[in-house]
Formats: sequence, C-alpha cells, structure tokens
Amino acid sequence: MTTDQILILTILTFTVGKFLWGRWRHDMVGATALLACVLVGLVPPLEAFAGFGHPAVITVACVLVLSRGLQISGVVDALTRTVMPVQAGVTLSMAALIGLGAVLSGFMNNIGAMALLMPVAIQMAKRLNLTPGQTLMPLAFGTILGGMTTMIGTPPNMIVAGFRAQTGSESFSMFDFTQVGLPVAVAGLAFILLLGPRLIPARKQAGVEGFKSGAYITEARVLEESKAVGMTLREVERALDESDTQVIGMIRNDVRLSAPDQWRKLLSGDILILEADAETLAETLSALGLKLEEAVQPKEKDKIENSDNDKNAANTEEEEKENNTISDEIVLRELAVLPGSPLTGRSASNIQLRTRYNLNLLALSRRGQLSIRRLRTARLEAGDLLLMQGSPEAVSEFAADYSCVPLAERDLRIPDKSKALKAGIIMALTVAVAALGLLPASISFAIGVLASMAFRTVPLRDVYESIDWPVIVLLSTLIPVAGAMESTGTADLIARLIIEKVAYGNAVIGLALILVITMFLSDLMNNVATAAVMCPISIGTASALNVSADSFLMAVAIGASCAFLTPVGHQNNTLILGPGGFRFGDYWRLGLPLEILIVVISIPMLLVVWPL
Repeated sequence: MTTDQILILTILTFTVGKFLWGRWRHDMVGATALLACVLVGLVPPLEAFAGFGHPAVITVACVLVLSRGLQISGVVDALTRTVMPVQAGVTLSMAALIGLGAVLSGFMNNIGAMALLMPVAIQMAKRLNLTPGQTLMPLAFGTILGGMTTMIGTPPNMIVAGFRAQTGSESFSMFDFTQVGLPVAVAGLAFILLLGPRLIPARKQAGVEGFKSGAYITEARVLEESKAVGMTLREVERALDESDTQVIGMIRNDVRLSAPDQWRKLLSGDILILEADAETLAETLSALGLKLEEAVQPKEKDKIENSDNDKNAANTEEEEKENNTISDEIVLRELAVLPGSPLTGRSASNIQLRTRYNLNLLALSRRGQLSIRRLRTARLEAGDLLLMQGSPEAVSEFAADYSCVPLAERDLRIPDKSKALKAGIIMALTVAVAALGLLPASISFAIGVLASMAFRTVPLRDVYESIDWPVIVLLSTLIPVAGAMESTGTADLIARLIIEKVAYGNAVIGLALILVITMFLSDLMNNVATAAVMCPISIGTASALNVSADSFLMAVAIGASCAFLTPVGHQNNTLILGPGGFRFGDYWRLGLPLEILIVVISIPMLLVVWPL
C-alpha cells in the first residue's frame, strides 16, 4: 500500500465517520475532505473546485429550480385534485397517494414532492381513520422509490451517470435508469401497499379530531392570579395528570432547573416547562390559570416583575388594542421543518420571529428529545414541529421563507393557470430533449431554467433560493475526492479486496455485495456521499472481474436510493419522524423486508438489462 493510498483511506475513514456522527453539516464534511486532499497533495490546487462545473452538479441545480416552478405554479395541485380519490377506501386511496408521489419524484425533487403531498396524506389519514404515520411512511418510501426511475429523479443517479462517462462510455441517458428502476419501484410500491399497514407501528390513536403530532415542549408562565401560586410542583403534577401533561423543568429568575425539587413552591413569575399534546394545551393552561410564555403581554411581565416604570404604558395599551382588533384573524398552525431549511441550527430569537413576522412560537415537538433549554433560544432541527400563533398570512409567509410544511389541509388552488401550463410544458420539453439525446442533460436543463426565468414560471427572486446549496457543495467537493480515490489506485485496492476475500472472484456475488454495501451506507449517511464513494469502487470491482461496469454502477444507483432503515438515511425519512410520531427503530420494520425484496428483484434485472 502506497503513502497516497494510506492518506486517502485515512481521509475517507474520517469523512465517513463525520457523516455517521451527524454533528457537522454534510457540505462541511465534504469541504473538509476536499481541502484535506488538497493539503496532502492528492488533489492539485487548480483542480480543487472543478467539481462545481461538473455536469451532474449543474443538472442537479437546474432540476431543483424547475421543480420549484412546478410547485409554485400549481401543476402539482392540479394533478393532486385530478388523481386523488375523494371517497375511496384505504387501499385505493393509498395506491393513488403513493403512486402520485412516485411519479412526481421521477421528474422533480423528491423532497419537494414529499412536502407537497404531506398535508394531503395527513388529511387522508383523518378521513380513513388511520394514524398520520400510516400514510406518511408509505408516502416517504414511495417518493424515494420513484426517484430511482429516471436520471433526474435523485442526485445519486446523476452522480452515477457522470462516473459512467469517465469509463470511456457515454453518460447514462434520462431513461436508462427506468429499465431496472421502474420494475423495482413498482414491486416496492406493491409491497408497501399490501403489507405496509401491518408493519408500520401505529403510534397514535386513530379517529381523533385534528392532527396529533405527539408531545410538545412548551413554556407556561405563572401569573399573579394563577391558581398555581403557592402550590408545590408535586401538587401541580397531580393537577395535570388528567390532561396527560407533565412538568419536565422550570425557570426561575432566568435560571433553568432541569430536575426541580417536587416540594418546591411556585412563585409568581416562574416559568414551567411542560410536555403536552397540542390538543391538551388549553386544558392544561386553564386548569391552573397559566399562560403561554410567548402569549404573555409585556404589561403582564412588567406587573409580575413588580416594575414601577410606566413610561411604556401607552405603547403597551396601544399594542393590546391592536391585538384585540385582529384577534379574530389569529390562528394556530403546526409547521414541520423541512430538511435543508434555513431554520436548521437557528432559534426563534435568532431570526427575530416576533419582530419580522409578528408570530409567536408557542411550542416545539421533537420526537425522542424532551430536554431543551429556553423555547425561544432552542436551536431548531429538521423534522421539528412548531406550533405557531399569528395571522394566516404571516404563518404562510414564514413557512414559505423558511421551508416549512403546514400540517393542515391546504387550499389546492392554481394561482395562475397560464403559468402552470408553461411550467409543465417547459419541464416536458426539457426532459424530452435530454432523453432523445439532442443535447446533454446539463445543457438541456440549463435552457429549461432560462426559459422558466423568461416566462416567470419561477420568480426571479426564487431562482437561487430554490437550489439546495448544501447538496450542491457536497456534490462539488466529493467529486474531486472520488477522483483521488481512482488516481491513487485506492478504489481498485478496495475492489480487489472485496472480490478476493468475499466474492471469491464471482461476478454475481460481487454485484450483490456492491448493492448491499451501498444500501447499508445509504441508510447511515447522505445518499449523494454514498454514491460518490461507491462509484469508483464499483468501477474498480468491474475492472478486476473483467466485466462491464454498467451493471455495477446501476447497482450503486439503486442502493443509494434505497434508504429505508433509519430516519437519517434520506431527508424524506427525517421529515416524517415528528409528524408520524415515529421512533428511530420504527423504520426497519417495513424498511428491512423492503430492502430484501429490492435486492432479490434488482440482481436478476441488472443481469438481464445490463449483462456482465
């Protein structure tokens, strides 16, 4: 083993470890790996950022913009109204939901498709007397499966297409992935439809009014007139038993007590940190005369703090009058934080939620984590559920600006029929040009973006906001790292180890190993990173076996798209963690047999369609 091979393996091990650790953003990990390769001489400095001009990167960025045009123009809403049955039973309704999700994911960003159909799935769950998770998990898995059917369905497919061009062959075309991906997706969807209801854990009782998202963490202030003044925490907890609420902490004089003494008496101005369902919040507050911290008026806080300064009294009264005049327009809305949202890592105070949007963050739900600091300073994560209070317009504006999904029935309107038609035609023509080979995919989709801008199907201000920049940076930084794996012979070294020590020179076993290893890595770390790491190894394995690399690259494409065992394997899995009330270990019950089925179907299909 050479020095360069030791260096790249060390960097690769560190990179995979960082992905699994999950504390750093994926783009940070990719940038660290790239710069490490540059510093030790594995990547020439002048070629360090060549990945930003790679055709796969350009195509991914353009697809994200065109997907945005389909979303905001109303194309997807029109399809939903047309396809989704209104009065059908469970089987037909679920088939329509996951089928539509899979079709949309083949031609637009599958996270966008998931976000658009989530409210539909939740409303369907209520109509069919199911739990939200019983519709959300099939939808998430269906959109993931749909992404493997075309080159633009998911970023790993574009990475695979780019690596195929490096083998001396032409890049995979738009529908080369369909020949294997479509049968696998259809079989997977049928499996989900038939056995999903038995394998998906029902975490919430069905038939409840509204959407139950699980336990919220919220803050309630003890006012001077509250019944809780003078009561011990033990007495408070007994009083809250009937509303299924528990006290998990308190704040006194800005000091947070994580495990306060049960015999501690409450004082006016104390803040209780409560765990409660959204539906029981009102009952909880009224039982003891508490008030949500974010809803406490400045005048009340001044009164509690015994402030004698009345210089802001007039302003406070004016604010109260204004609040009273618009009280009829104040609503409560639950929002789910999308993966990649600008909210990730930020808090309500950090984004000046009240000042900019006149909204209150009343409660936060984060499945599996009950210990947070102050609500307004808690750093938000993907999959968090936020209980927001404000005007409908302000909530909608905030959700649009910060990539949040409103978990309520949407008004499926087409904002502009002409723009919807134009957006659909532009996407169809772009796909057709790329599929027919008239232009390279990157050029075809770049022209499509230019047309979208010219016809205003995507507002100019939204063009750059539509692009998931962390994914773009991740792609761009890992492409040179993958090149270093090839140039140093490390990919061939790993491939020969797999072939000689595990597959014993059998090409079919080697193909199955590449597929299973890719699936395993994709369940634990970003699928784009998985594809970038496994493509050079798959090419090296094919070369060591003296067979075509096409089937091995396609195995990587399928494996990278099949992340069904954990909530971190794919962003759509992360998105349903909170709304579905799921735990980390709930995914494998449906995901493991689904992945086994995919392996069983994929290997024969790969051997037939892409013979060795």
